[in-house]
Amino acid sequence: HQDLLILESEMSKHRKSKPVTFILWLFTGGIGGHRYYLGDLVYAIAMTLTLGDFVIWTLLDVFFISGRFNKKAEIKEREIIVNLGMVDREVQDQAGFDLEIN
Repeated sequence: HQDLLILESEMSKHRKSKPVTFILWLFTGGIGGHRYYLGDLVYAIAMTLTLGDFVIWTLLDVFFISGRFNKKAEIKEREIIVNLGMVDREVQDQAGFDLEIN
């Protein structure tokens, strides 16, 4: 039970806001502001350099924000679980606890 409280505490420190992500998309989407916020630096820099691929990428990105937001939260949760030692290495390997950023 204490492990779950610690996990929740750590997650709250790193939690991003979905509404903030959409607001950033609305006002800074052309330069990838929402991608910087989520930590997708490669995408963010690419959007900045291409100005959101001349708006097309920015407009299409609104359909992918929610999924990417959820994926980033899941990756952060797994990272915290591993860092807290809540799962040993053997279980990580069996459960596919990879921390790669997709």
